[in-house]
Amino acid sequence: MGSHYGCPRKLVAYLAIALLLVEQETCAGMQMDDTEGLTRPDIVQAGPKTFHWLCTLALLLLLPSVSTALSFAGKLYFSMFLQIVSLAYAVAEAFILRFPDGDGIENRTSRGTAWFMLALLGVTVFFGSLATGTGALVQNKRLQSLASHTGEKTLRYIHRALSFAVVLTGWIKCCLAPVAMFGFCRDKHTGQCIAHGIMGTAFVLYGFVYSMVLVVPWIRNSQAEYSQDRIDSWVMCAWGIVNTFTEHRWGREDWNHGDYQHTAMGIIWWAGGLLGIFLSRNGRRTFVPSLLIIFTGWAMSEHSQKLIISTKVHALFGLVLMAGGALRIVEISFLLRDRRAASEILSFQYLAPFCLVCSGVLFMGANEEQLQLVLRLGADHSAYSLVAISAAFVVYLWILLCLELYLKLVKLAEKGPLDSYTNNRGLESLTEFELDDVDGENHETVSRN
Repeated sequence: MGSHYGCPRKLVAYLAIALLLVEQETCAGMQMDDTEGLTRPDIVQAGPKTFHWLCTLALLLLLPSVSTALSFAGKLYFSMFLQIVSLAYAVAEAFILRFPDGDGIENRTSRGTAWFMLALLGVTVFFGSLATGTGALVQNKRLQSLASHTGEKTLRYIHRALSFAVVLTGWIKCCLAPVAMFGFCRDKHTGQCIAHGIMGTAFVLYGFVYSMVLVVPWIRNSQAEYSQDRIDSWVMCAWGIVNTFTEHRWGREDWNHGDYQHTAMGIIWWAGGLLGIFLSRNGRRTFVPSLLIIFTGWAMSEHSQKLIISTKVHALFGLVLMAGGALRIVEISFLLRDRRAASEILSFQYLAPFCLVCSGVLFMGANEEQLQLVLRLGADHSAYSLVAISAAFVVYLWILLCLELYLKLVKLAEKGPLDSYTNNRGLESLTEFELDDVDGENHETVSRN
C-alpha cells in the first residue's frame, strides 16, 4: 500500500512546491494599482436588489437543478411541479421585476435572458405535460397525435434535455444580474465580458462532467468503447479548429497581441487533440487532455493585463487550472494506472474537478471592468480572489449535491444493483447500466446490459 500511494504523494508535494515558486516569480515585484481618482460606485437600494438576486438564484437556478435531478431519475410529476413554480417566478421576472443599475437601466442581455428563460420554462412544462399525459393539453386531438407519434420515452428524453437547458440559462441569468446592477460590460467592454463568461462557464461545465463521471457508478464503471479522454480529445480538437479561424479574420486585418494569443491557443488545442484521439483509441487512457489544460493555464497566467490586479487574478486562475491538469495526470497514470476506475472513490479524485470549477469561476470574474469595480470598492486581489474561491466551493457543493440527489432517487425508485451503493464502495462488479421507462407511473428501472 505504501509503494502504491507513495509516488503520487511525492508528485503532489513537488507540484505544490513548483506552483508556489511560479506564483512567487509571477507576482514578484508587482505594485498595487493606483486607485487615486477612482470613485466608489453608487449602489442604490442594495437591500432590495440583493433579496431579488437571492430569489432569482433560488427559483431560477437551485430549484430547476433539483427538478432536473428529479426528471433524470424518472420523478416527472414532482419535477413538473417544481418547474411550474419556477415558471410562475419567471413570468414575474420578465414582466415586472428588473435588475437596474444606478441610473435605473437594465442592460438588454439581462432583460433578454429573462424573456428567454420564460419561454424555455414554458416549453419545458409543455413537453413535460405531454410526457405525463395529464392536464388540458392531452385533450387536444392534435397534441394527442403528437404525443402518440413521438412516444412517451422520447418525450421524457426531450424533457430532460430542456430541463438541463433551464439550469444553464438560470446560471447565465444569475451571473448577468450583478453585471446589470453595477452597470458595466457595455460598449467596447461587452466582447471581453462575453469571452470571459463563456470560457469560465465552459470550465465549470467541464468540472461538472468530470464530477458526473466520477460520482455516478454506471458511468464510472462503464466499459464503453470510448474512454473519457477520447471524448475530451475530440471536443478539444473541434474547439481548437473553431478558435483558430474565428479569433482573427485571416487576410482581412492586421494581427495584434490578442489575436496571436488566442489563435495560438486554438492551434495547440487541435494539435494536441489529434494526438489525444490517436493515443486514446481502443478505449485507452491518455494524458493529452490534461496536458492541454496545463498549457492553457500557463498561457493564461502569462497574459499581461492593463491592470495589476487583473494580471494577478489571471495568474491565480492559470495556477489553479495548471494544478487541475496536473492532478488529473496523477490520477490517470499513478492512482488508476490507466484503468477506467478504482474500486472506490478516493478523496484525491475530487481535486481535479474542483480545480476546473474554481478556475472557471475565477476566469468569469477576471474581466477588466469587474476588476476595476473591485478597485473602486477599495478591495485588493487577495480579498477578491478569496471571495471568488468561496463561490467555487459553493458551486462545487451544489454540483455534488445534485448528483447525490439523483443517485438517491434512483436507489429509492428501484431496489436492486444500487443496494450495494454505500459511499460509492463495493462497485467493482458493476459495469454499465441503462435507465429506461417501464410505465407512466413516474419511475424507471435499472437493468444490467
